[in-house]
Amino acid sequence: MHNNELIVHPSRSKNSSSTVLYLEPFSSSSQETENPLSMQIWRVMRQRLHWLVAAVLLGCLIGFGMSLRETPIYTAKASLEIQNPAETSPSVKVGDEAPISAESYLPTQSAILQSRTLHRLTVERLHREHFQSGFQSNSEMGMLRRILRLAPPKPAQSWGASVEIQPSVNTRIVNIICSSPDPQFAAAFANALVNEYIDSDLKARWDAINNARQWLAQQLEEARAKLQQSEANLQNYGAASHLLFTGDKESAEQDKLKEMQTALFAAQAERIAKQSQYQIAMSTTADSVPQVIDSAQLSDYQTKLADLRRQLADLSQEYTPEHPKVRRVQAQIDDLEKSFTQERTNIITRIKNEYQSALVKERLLSSAYQEQVRVVSEQTQTTNQYNILERDVETNRTLYDSLLQKSREADTATAMRGSNARIVDPAEPPSVPSKPNFLWNTLIGAIGGLLVGLGLMITQESLDRSFKEPGDASSHLNLPELGVIPERTQLGTYGSKRHAGANALPSATAAQRPGGSEVEVVTWSEKSSMIAESFRSAVTSILYSIENGASPRVILVSSAIRGEGKTTIVSNLGITLAEINQKVLLIDGDMRKPRLNEVFNLPNDWGLSDLLRETSSLRDCPIEALVKRTEMPEVSVLTSGPGADNISNLLHSHRMLELVQRLRSEFDVILIDTPPMLDIADARVLGRLADAAILVFRAGRTSKDMALAAKRRLTDDGIPVLGTILNAWDSKANSSYGYGYTYAEYE
Repeated sequence: MHNNELIVHPSRSKNSSSTVLYLEPFSSSSQETENPLSMQIWRVMRQRLHWLVAAVLLGCLIGFGMSLRETPIYTAKASLEIQNPAETSPSVKVGDEAPISAESYLPTQSAILQSRTLHRLTVERLHREHFQSGFQSNSEMGMLRRILRLAPPKPAQSWGASVEIQPSVNTRIVNIICSSPDPQFAAAFANALVNEYIDSDLKARWDAINNARQWLAQQLEEARAKLQQSEANLQNYGAASHLLFTGDKESAEQDKLKEMQTALFAAQAERIAKQSQYQIAMSTTADSVPQVIDSAQLSDYQTKLADLRRQLADLSQEYTPEHPKVRRVQAQIDDLEKSFTQERTNIITRIKNEYQSALVKERLLSSAYQEQVRVVSEQTQTTNQYNILERDVETNRTLYDSLLQKSREADTATAMRGSNARIVDPAEPPSVPSKPNFLWNTLIGAIGGLLVGLGLMITQESLDRSFKEPGDASSHLNLPELGVIPERTQLGTYGSKRHAGANALPSATAAQRPGGSEVEVVTWSEKSSMIAESFRSAVTSILYSIENGASPRVILVSSAIRGEGKTTIVSNLGITLAEINQKVLLIDGDMRKPRLNEVFNLPNDWGLSDLLRETSSLRDCPIEALVKRTEMPEVSVLTSGPGADNISNLLHSHRMLELVQRLRSEFDVILIDTPPMLDIADARVLGRLADAAILVFRAGRTSKDMALAAKRRLTDDGIPVLGTILNAWDSKANSSYGYGYTYAEYE
């Protein structure tokens, strides 16, 4: 089914050329990989293009009509440069106050320009200037409003206007935009607002500086008197307290206390060192004392003693203890040992004396320090009071200097009176209104209408769960799509009349056509039509389908609901199979509402129901007694026969199986037309006797849920489903899908 197909229509004449029809089947996988969402939206838009055009036109009319009903608004703009006073005149800065930053200054001035007070003063200014407007709307839109008898635009009432302030980025320029139904009033209001802002700013600055000068003068006199009084109090208290200060304003007693404190700390450190030496000497043996060990004289004594003892040992080996040499060396050893012991005792005594001396020194310094602390503590109270008076003097002096500086700055600012704003561009009366924008409103209306139309279409499309395009059933049911049959409006032939007349197979004449409608036998009546070629493509897919190692011979054709074109599919598939020399039998299994007899103009007084009710053997019965021949070669029909009350019982009987087996031996392909599966169970009963089943769905009608239910009933019954056929598909409205057709001629 997924291969390209080549169909050759031979010519009746040996000298004439033949027509080659090349069919390129629909590939759902390639279509889905491109952009299924965008393609689906495009398909919906093409199908309902008239809806979109109507919605856009309606939106344009609504936008244009709303613009006509709006009152025309004229906008005038004035430009003003506002400089930060702290940036232009830094010397005028009062005291230590930081200058106002540009980030906060311009927004502040913009808020002032939009204040109610300034607008009220502007209106009063216009009243004082006796402003009168002679504006009359003579524009084309005004004439159109009068023709349509719309209400005239409302004039400016109570000298009101809409004001918008727009500071320019990274500049000192501020744009004042005034809007009003009267263009002259809009310009006049903008200019009056700018002038009133400049005058108000000058007046506010003058009043602020004048008030500051008066207040500073009063505060300066009070600060001068306080400074003089605090200096007098400091001098009188210092003389009465007899305080003496050094260069760094500290008293002599405090200096003495610091010196004694330093000496006391040194004495304490010395006493601690001597005490540690003394405690070590008292707690260990004399030979372990560090001073004894480190003594050079004791080390010399020990060296001499060692040398004499070595001599004594040598002499003792040769002489007796009473020998003069031995006695002389022994006497020297006794003298050195006595001197060593005396020197070691002196070191221990010296350590003790040094510790006692350091202890006495510390006690004397501590006593003197405590006495000095008492003296300084008594003097501190007097000094604190002096310092308080001194700080009072410094505070009054600083305040006096600050007020004096601000007074001078206020005098300078008064002398330099000026405005920090200037007019860059005055406002001029506009010639055309800024609102309403007819083009923009019409465009917005068109876009709104387009969006509403798209929304309605997408909503309707999302609510519609029917199969609409080739490949929908295949992807949803996971079944092969055997063919796509266009709707009956596309009965025209392919190519030009030259191709259809000279090379195509001859179509049936009116007298040769069966009794059915044109689309039910289109493969016989219009052999070169798009629908006929679609049936040939479906037959190719069916023949290429393999079930259990062979192509299916008994095929059940059913649908989910009525009206999906099962009979049309069965009749045209049978005719197409007959074109390729297949012996075909069409069985009308719908004994409640039969249609095949009408399609092929056959009587229905005898048929399937009669065969199932009879008891005679079917094996020996001639085939002419079982089926009816049609006007088309190789196509036979077994009509349903008269209706019966026990149709389900007849279909469940063993005779139905015997009939199918009998017919298998006579025909190459048997197509069984059955009732809808979701309404009647006849298709499920007949499906057990067939090799495979084909489900027919009608584009735009069969819902996905119904199709899935029909497939599940077949699969649950163990009936193999060969695939699906999409019927009545509108290929013109969906040109992005379907088959590509190309003709070629060869000799």
